[in-house]
Amino acid sequence: MKPKILFLCTGNSCRSQMAEGWARHLKGDVIEPYSAGIEKHGLNEKAVRVMAEAGVDISGQQSRLVSELPVQDFDYVVTVCDHAHESCPLFPGTARVVHRGFDDPPRLAAGAASEEEALEPYRRVRDEIRAFVETLPDALEKDMS
Repeated sequence: MKPKILFLCTGNSCRSQMAEGWARHLKGDVIEPYSAGIEKHGLNEKAVRVMAEAGVDISGQQSRLVSELPVQDFDYVVTVCDHAHESCPLFPGTARVVHRGFDDPPRLAAGAASEEEALEPYRRVRDEIRAFVETLPDALEKDMS
């Protein structure tokens, strides 16, 4: 059985969406990925754009609350932002919570002089998330031992 991994972020609009996209693209044969937020902020268009640049289409994904997911019995919950880590809800069963914080691209892009400059933090965080997802599920299992 593939481990069920939930990527949790505050608004489920950017980082958790990118993590789910990478996990489906790179590791869909070995893990069952989901993403959700503790709030719903909608899907971030810049995140969709930079993921498409990397060959991963997340445009069909939706911003969801944990309660809206079809699955509730996760093996791992990976919080990808500090606020979600601090506000992480309790999960039934044996879900193990692991924190892997990534910078907030919308915050970093605020005040950018151009659209291209605004995309740079999204690309950097996208690549950092990819590098993390490439280590799954082994990295999570090692964290728990």
